[in-house]
Amino acid sequence: MTIRTPAAPAAPPALARRLGGWSATALVVGIVIGSGIFRSPASVAALVPHPLLMLGVWIAGGLVTLCGALSFAELAASLPNTGGIYVFLREGWGRLPAFLFGWSQLLVIRASALGGIAIVFGEYLLRSFGVDPVAHVMAARGVAAAAIAFAALINIRGVSLGAVVVNVSTSLKYAALAVLVLAAFALGGAHGATAAHLQAPAGTHVPFGAFGVALVAALWAYDGFADVSFAGGEVTDPGRNLPRAIIAGTLSIVVIYVLVNLAYVYVLPIGVMGRSPLVAADTMAAIFGRSGVALVSVFVMISTFSSLNGITLAAPRIFFAMADDGLFFRKMAAVHPRYRTPYIAIVLAALLGMALVMSRSFEAMTGMFVLAIWPFYALSVAALYRLRRTRPDLPRPYRVAGYPLVPAIFILVVVYFVANAFVQQPLSTVLTFGVILSGVPVYYLVFGRASGGRLTPQIELDGHGSR
Repeated sequence: MTIRTPAAPAAPPALARRLGGWSATALVVGIVIGSGIFRSPASVAALVPHPLLMLGVWIAGGLVTLCGALSFAELAASLPNTGGIYVFLREGWGRLPAFLFGWSQLLVIRASALGGIAIVFGEYLLRSFGVDPVAHVMAARGVAAAAIAFAALINIRGVSLGAVVVNVSTSLKYAALAVLVLAAFALGGAHGATAAHLQAPAGTHVPFGAFGVALVAALWAYDGFADVSFAGGEVTDPGRNLPRAIIAGTLSIVVIYVLVNLAYVYVLPIGVMGRSPLVAADTMAAIFGRSGVALVSVFVMISTFSSLNGITLAAPRIFFAMADDGLFFRKMAAVHPRYRTPYIAIVLAALLGMALVMSRSFEAMTGMFVLAIWPFYALSVAALYRLRRTRPDLPRPYRVAGYPLVPAIFILVVVYFVANAFVQQPLSTVLTFGVILSGVPVYYLVFGRASGGRLTPQIELDGHGSR
């Protein structure tokens, strides 16, 4: 008689490390440069109608973002797991703050980001065909929903395909912004551009509170610098590539953003800039006429779709990591057996984004987005101090430059603009935090007793984890 030993169950398919250093850097730049640099400058100029102070907002936002990037580089290198910020919060502060981050991602953050960026894509696509998006709002929203669905299909097909799209489109749109800057300074003088535009109109007064609100608008444009950490479990040699991607990507963004805003205000007076929601189109129109508007429409379409695709690649990894941790529905951890991508999580994020894009305005989504996510950034950076104390043996291939001052600057600035938002915009701020805190009873009633601490599949199989 032969005794047969039951075969061990096959290990579930895992996410593979396929993103190299350049792809990771392109993902940072591709996510950040989306719709913000084409929409937010008008809001900042309207709130701060002083050219030099307006540029100061962008420089300040860039420095704050750089402080955050330096801090997140250490966290990402130390904990290169799928889920990124979710993992940093879980390891630093426990399961409840990590769950609240994922809960806010589900209800507010990622769906708002997808929707806001896709709306701009839809508007400029219609404009490129001579259709007025204001008169055809639902058509623009339909195009936006289709763009979200297409980005989801690309990223379900495989992380490598999604990375190729990000790499190509990121190079194109960074080059497009560089062309805009060069054209403004080389040709703008012949069309009325002048350095006198850098002088503030007589009697200009900017309240201190307005500076804080303007900073929020600028931070929408800078947001996404840490999103590559969501796909940290799929980056090769993460101890080296993740810090380099986050820091190099952020530095390149700060430089081009400051130059672009300088180009805007060189060509357009600050008052005109503040009344121009499509400031890039107006800048190019002043230099090249209607052909400039058509050209910038193509630029914006490339930019927004690249960012949309990058977010679709990175963000669903949060839900994947949560489900794998027992803090979300188990099906969300499913990996496609052929493409090895978290396809259920990608579909969920896409559906939520499509629902929002059909129901809410660009301004409503972006306002809630910034107030919802940046406090979690600050809480993640604060975890650096705790992890340095409680887990001194944690591998740290990169240590944040300027510690402990650099992380502290980032945290204090976030505390300032959130407090300022409560004073300047109390209703929307209270609503945003109310949605986040509504996850507390959900956690305790549904997920609070779930067992945690299990490694995500890609860490179990490829040995790159640091837990």
